[in-house]
Parts: sequence; structure tokens; C-alpha cells
Amino acid sequence: MTKRYYVPDLPQLGGTISLPPSEAQHAIRVMRIKVGEAIELFNGQGLQAEAMIEDVKRNACICQANAACIIDREPKRKVRLAIALPKPDRAKELIERLTELGVQSVTPIIAERTQRGPTDSTLEKLSKVIIEACKQSGRNQLMQLKPTMKSFTFFQSDKIENKVIAHPVPDGVAALTYRAAANDKAFSIAIGPEGGWTDHEYQAAIDQGYSPINLGKRIYRIETAAVALAANLID
Repeated sequence: MTKRYYVPDLPQLGGTISLPPSEAQHAIRVMRIKVGEAIELFNGQGLQAEAMIEDVKRNACICQANAACIIDREPKRKVRLAIALPKPDRAKELIERLTELGVQSVTPIIAERTQRGPTDSTLEKLSKVIIEACKQSGRNQLMQLKPTMKSFTFFQSDKIENKVIAHPVPDGVAALTYRAAANDKAFSIAIGPEGGWTDHEYQAAIDQGYSPINLGKRIYRIETAAVALAANLID
């Protein structure tokens, strides 16, 4: 597999470029990169370029990049999730999977039953997880990690037409049925915390145009529900 590195200031016309410090350290100390090796660079905004390692120093890795081009590996449908994130170790795996699937953005939610919202340190670590998942999966567009919002504020601000809230109610539409019926190219999915949404939150979402969506007879953990719905709705 081609070694990939994240270079946010990747020059579109190519040229000599140094890998960012964190990427250089990974290339030198972990990947044991050598002069003359071919690598792949991406800027997280859709651009990708082939490159060759020209020089490796103790704390620097210099390469010659070809002209960059747009390589689009994004799904046709844009799926955005609002999630009451689980504990950090589980959130890490969740963000990793959603990035690989091609989810456009994730908004961390503070729900009424949220015991502890994500810290700035946790969000910073999750941003790094997104980069690593893009490097591994070949995705050239970073998944966006939006600012944390309270549940009611998010429901009021969400203007996407097709939006669903994961909630086990008898009249909830099944995921496959919803996908077949939806024609819009953008989806918004809200997934609550351990213990679920409160009745107040659920009604607030319904009042803002959300449809309840069912995942079957079993109750899933946050990360399972998020990945299952994202995989179902992404096209």
C-alpha cells in the first residue's frame, strides 16, 4: 500500500516541500522512510499528489511533489451526524469508522442525559484520528468535526430537509425504507446518549421536522447505531 501523508498546504503546482513535523516524525521513526521512496500526499480538501523522498534528516523529511489534482472519493450523498459521543476510547473508534465510510461531518452533542461532554483535549485527539483514518482509507477530504452544541440548539439550527432521529418508537420508519424513500442528497442523523433522548428532546426534534428511525428489535450502543445508520444512508 502506498504511504500517504497529510500536507494541508500542499502546493497545487508541485515542487519541493517538507512534511509537517508530526507527519515527518511518523515517516522517519515509524515508517522508516528512505530517500528515493515514492509516497502520496493529500491536503484534506480533495487534492492529492504523488511525491518522491529527496532527503531525510533527524526531524525533517523533504520531498519533491508532482502537480496535485483532485481525486474525489466522496460519497454521492452527504451524511451529517449529530452524536452524543460515548467515552473517549469508544469515540475514537466511532470517529475512525465514520471517516472511513465517508461521513461529511460530525457534531458532538450535549444531551440532557449526557454525563460528561467531550473535553477540548478529547476533540483534539479525535481530529488527529480523522487524519489517520483518511491516510489509511485513501480519503482525500477530511471529515469535519464541528463545534459541540446542546441538543435543542442543534435541532433548531439543522436546516437539512431529510433528517432523522434514532429513537425506538412504534411509528419509527425502518432505515432501509427511509433510504429508499429519500431523494435528497443530504441527510442529517441525530443519535442520543446512553439512556437515549429524553421525551422533551425527542419532541423538540419532531417539532423541527425530524423523523424517528428504527434500527430493529435490539438496542444498540451509540457507536453501533451511528455506523449502522451512516453505512445504510451513504450512497
